[in-house]
Amino acid sequence: MSGNWPKWLRDDGSVVSCTEKVKVMTENFDEIRQIAQDALEDGLLMEVSEAQMREALHRLIDELVNPYQHNHSNQDD
Repeated sequence: MSGNWPKWLRDDGSVVSCTEKVKVMTENFDEIRQIAQDALEDGLLMEVSEAQMREALHRLIDELVNPYQHNHSNQDD
């Protein structure tokens, strides 16, 4: 169930073109989509409001922490 994900860009706007990096990003986002879909469906089956489920999933993403915030480096591509 591969999504139609965007081209992955660095902070400077250049494209991440390494095939292996793009493959990992695609796999990660496919997995996240499926897990989020499963969580939404479970919540709906347990009679949780769809609006609340969506809000909770958005909040979950918004609360993710960037552990590399002050350590940006372009590794070989």
